[in-house]
Amino acid sequence: MMKYFFTIYIAVFLFTTNVFSQEKVITHKVEKGETINQIAQKYRVTPFDIFQLNPDAQRGLKPDSVLLIPSKAGAKIAAVPTKINVQTQTHVVLAKETLYGIQKKYGVSDEDLKSANPFLENDGLQIGQILTIPSKNSPKKLVSNQEKYIYHDVLAKETKYSITKQYGITIAELEKRNPEVVTSLPIGYRLVIKGAVPKIEKVAEKIEAKVEEKGAKEQGNLKKALTVVDYVAYEVQPKETLYSLSKMFELTQDELIALNPELVNGVEIGMLLKVPSKLQASADDKKEYMALSKKVTYDNRKRMVMLLPFNVANIESDTVNSTSNRLKKDKFLNMTLDFYAGALIAIDSAKVLGYPIDVEIYDSRETKNNSDVASIIRNKNLVNANAIIGPFYQSNAEIAAQLVGMNNVPVISPLSKDIGKPYANLYQTIPTNEAIKGAMFDYMRSKNGNIIAVVDKKKESIIQYIKQYQKQVPFVAFKENGSLSAESLKGMLVKDKMNYVVMETGNTWMIKSTVAAMVSSMPAYQVQLVILEPNETLDTDEIKFQNLTKLNLMYPSVTSDYISPEMALFEKKYRKANNIYPSDYATRGFDMTFDTMVRLVQNKSFEDTVNSAATKRGENKFEYYKKEDGGYTNKGVFILYYDTDMTIKEAH
Repeated sequence: MMKYFFTIYIAVFLFTTNVFSQEKVITHKVEKGETINQIAQKYRVTPFDIFQLNPDAQRGLKPDSVLLIPSKAGAKIAAVPTKINVQTQTHVVLAKETLYGIQKKYGVSDEDLKSANPFLENDGLQIGQILTIPSKNSPKKLVSNQEKYIYHDVLAKETKYSITKQYGITIAELEKRNPEVVTSLPIGYRLVIKGAVPKIEKVAEKIEAKVEEKGAKEQGNLKKALTVVDYVAYEVQPKETLYSLSKMFELTQDELIALNPELVNGVEIGMLLKVPSKLQASADDKKEYMALSKKVTYDNRKRMVMLLPFNVANIESDTVNSTSNRLKKDKFLNMTLDFYAGALIAIDSAKVLGYPIDVEIYDSRETKNNSDVASIIRNKNLVNANAIIGPFYQSNAEIAAQLVGMNNVPVISPLSKDIGKPYANLYQTIPTNEAIKGAMFDYMRSKNGNIIAVVDKKKESIIQYIKQYQKQVPFVAFKENGSLSAESLKGMLVKDKMNYVVMETGNTWMIKSTVAAMVSSMPAYQVQLVILEPNETLDTDEIKFQNLTKLNLMYPSVTSDYISPEMALFEKKYRKANNIYPSDYATRGFDMTFDTMVRLVQNKSFEDTVNSAATKRGENKFEYYKKEDGGYTNKGVFILYYDTDMTIKEAH
């Protein structure tokens, strides 16, 4: 694999092979415990620079081995063709000026002005900006002498200020050339300092266009392909290689590296890669929520099995803690008992309704790495069951799915958030984080809303998610002191449609300034505040709850935060049986068990019910979709909002 990887390495990054040829190198003797990142930071170079001169280092560092280190840190130079140098004009934006007025003043089109100043697309027009005014006589395709392309790979603890001082440019110039770093400065990001970006670094854009074109053809009609290309996150599994991954996702190795530049340092287990989904999503794929038929099939009784980790043997053998003390300390046991208590209410409800289902419950005696699952399946002949709820741990659920897969027995994983291995009969009931965020953006688009993002630079995962999967969403600019630019936010608002402001920050001042800017815009614009993840700062006394209700704060959630009639009935039964309100685990135990039992008594298979209908039970939704690599995932997500009457409601 090493030999093959090195071949690809040369093919993709050929344009940099002469970068260090004119530079002196120094040597470094590796000390025990040193990492490649520590050495790179010490000499102010990137790990890639070191691997380029020491390809064997990608296999690991050996104490006392000697590495070649490029003596020049920071800037790397490569010769690339550029356009003829044409005299250009600049314009400093003054108060009350508009894009239309500037375009009219210089006689340039909106397209040309934005092409010469890409940051306008994201930041909008702001006072003090320096605009490049394109010349109407600029030749567009003539090539002249070579000019030096200078770039800089961001190292840990570097700032925009330190980088601009190093190269003698301003922060405004840096952000103009690199509009993606206006809101953040990710470690490892390649900044353009001078010159034009070589074509090789634009290969990712070509790939996406290629995948998009391919997806449209497969749909049969470009106009009908509502979402032609979709990207998903894929976790690298053991023994997977660059070659096997490229074959799996039908990309060349160059294309896979272009989408995931970190692959130049090798494939590592657990890496999250950006890959094109093999399934094309369209409006027709969206399942309709409906009540399954109340007409029960009595032809033959069904067999439902529950594998729950009570771990009774551990309790009985515990000579230190009494049962009551163990219940107080063991959170996993409490979670199991709560789930079981909720499931018992569901089983009782099904019995009252006359459902012909026999229920068997076994102690799976499981931990993350061990369980009795295999022996229970063998001894109790569970290959003849109609559905299995559990086990709790993902690894054990996969074992169960594999062992009963020959009969396509549904194995329903109750609580695991892991992506897991692709078994056709494995049903993941907890929506993934990507599905939760995606549901929020899908809702906003379904309302034809204008979506803009205010994201703290510390929220790197959210920034990366939006850049990869929600590319058309612009980021609101920040001032040089790091505070929010209210002018930028207001400049992105549009009239006659809802403006959704996606805010992700734990910074109190940033929240206050965002909320204040939105509230002050309400007389002229429709605005609604949106968050993608739970935000504890919003619950503090410093944030006025009235403002959150005024802005109808909206968020995605796996569970409903309001009491439905069905939920109220369940709570009443649960309190009567247990003298306590149900926990989220108890509610999930009821919802999941009852939903499974209703599906089992339909006049079709469990899988057919999953493919034909989505359901809502109490606090949970079950909207299953088949994964491209096998099995099913649940995308049932609630979109909730704060109403002005101080209650939480579901958005429709």
